[in-house]
Amino acid sequence: MAEPDYYEEDSSELVKPKRLVNPVKASRNHQDLHRELLMNQKRGLILQNKPELQKVMEKRKRDQVVKQKEEEAQNKKSDLEIELQKRQQKLEQLELEKQKDIEEQENAPEFVKMKGNLRRTKQESDMEAHDS
Repeated sequence: MAEPDYYEEDSSELVKPKRLVNPVKASRNHQDLHRELLMNQKRGLILQNKPELQKVMEKRKRDQVVKQKEEEAQNKKSDLEIELQKRQQKLEQLELEKQKDIEEQENAPEFVKMKGNLRRTKQESDMEAHDS
């Protein structure tokens, strides 16, 4: 770029032009915003410039890490917790079996119910005879 003819060193009488101050760049808000953008760029946090695919992949990776941490937490259960869980499963199985038995009895034909009642009365009468 060519320098103007008044910029020569021998003309000390002339007032040299000064660069004007940009009021926007001089403002404190602008400086803070610029500093924050530079820091984000260094960290890799460019705002809203990531492609959608990259966002989805990052979300999946975060979800996978969270899931992995939950699995590790479950695997670190104490012996007491494992025993309690086993007992709870056994109780649930017993309850399901009882429910099935009750449903089978309710759905059974009438003659099967009557036969069961006759057996019980016969057993009760036999027990009374042996007790006497």
